[in-house]
Amino acid sequence: MKREFTCIVCPNGCRLHTEVENGAVTSVTGNRCPKGRDFAEKECTAPTRSLCTTVKTLGGGAPVLPVRTAGELPKERLFEAMAVLNAYTQTVPVYCGDVLIPDLLGTGCAVIATDDWAPGAAELK
Repeated sequence: MKREFTCIVCPNGCRLHTEVENGAVTSVTGNRCPKGRDFAEKECTAPTRSLCTTVKTLGGGAPVLPVRTAGELPKERLFEAMAVLNAYTQTVPVYCGDVLIPDLLGTGCAVIATDDWAPGAAELK
């Protein structure tokens, strides 16, 4: 099976051409750096993504708090992760870097705050 996609690891945006046989990548062309080959192999066998979104807040500040995963989740679990985060409510105060969910979906990936959300936090910036 042949697959083509754009590498997202560095700014080059190389157009990668891969061949996959029996679940293994046998050929990668089009990459201008070694990162492209690694990305292509991962993308063809076990794709992952970082997740950036917001969660509801309770207790002051703004109605939502920006968050992200501290690592990457399996791509096929992103909608499941969003369902968890859509149902989640964080009590404030909370500060940038605070771990809100230490192990999202049992993946070992934490969800962390990416901003300070506390009464008076806006005045501190």
